[in-house]
Amino acid sequence: MFPQVEQLLGDRDNDLKALEGRTWDAVIDNSGYIPRWVKQSAELLKGHVGQYLYMSSISIYADNSIVGQSETGRVQKLKDPTSEDTSASNYGGMKALSEDYVRASFPKTSTLIRPGLVVGAGDPTDRFTYWPVRMFEGGEVLAPGSPNDPVQFIDVKDLAQWTIEAIEQKHLGTYNVTGPYQQLTMGSLLKTVRETTHSEAELVWVSAEFLKREKVSPWTDLPLWVPPTSDMKGFVTVDVNKAVNTGLQFRPLSVTVQDALAWYRTMDDGLPLKAGLTREREKELLKKWKLFNQG
Repeated sequence: MFPQVEQLLGDRDNDLKALEGRTWDAVIDNSGYIPRWVKQSAELLKGHVGQYLYMSSISIYADNSIVGQSETGRVQKLKDPTSEDTSASNYGGMKALSEDYVRASFPKTSTLIRPGLVVGAGDPTDRFTYWPVRMFEGGEVLAPGSPNDPVQFIDVKDLAQWTIEAIEQKHLGTYNVTGPYQQLTMGSLLKTVRETTHSEAELVWVSAEFLKREKVSPWTDLPLWVPPTSDMKGFVTVDVNKAVNTGLQFRPLSVTVQDALAWYRTMDDGLPLKAGLTREREKELLKKWKLFNQG
């Protein structure tokens, strides 16, 4: 992507020789998943880097039932700190331990960013893209829970912009970086998606209780959505005041919708979405929901 920039080749697992004996103003570590990798890099670069920025995650928090979780919230701990099992259950603990390793080597010059769900062009998970694609297709669209249910995410371009600013302006410490600043709801999200895609889709709001009985999984089967009664409700109500007060800004939601849909259209025709309900499953659920309301 940047042919004019010098490229140093190595392997985070076992080959950091290309980094030895050199100095940099800053490091942006956005591929540190396994804590050992982060520890090795941070220790090697200690004294040779002015600022070490590590990309962590809001998945780090131990109690996701807390609404308005700030950066001081309790974080997860790995049962076995030496484990390199990358299953989902270890993700938060691995990020937390990686943060510890960065702080140990850069106690006064580290920046720890905890993003929420990162969305927009290039998102390989389709967890946001599902809604623009589905709304554009039209027809009856299953909308989960209530229009007032909260949602949170961060446009990849907003995250990237603030990351660079955190380096340029020396924003040190720990920051939750998701958004937008004013709490977004499922209703306002889908309304904006419908308007942006010029869709004539009809939203059919289906209760959380019904979806639970039908074994529909929040977040995966119905992306972005977490029932407000769930023990995961804090995952979509994180406090971002600290980052906003240092300049974090959010582009209009309509732009994110347009970017995600335009990117999706560059993919192979017929490429199935990796998240969300299949059309067959959605139709089945809507039929059952109507019968349920009639009975």
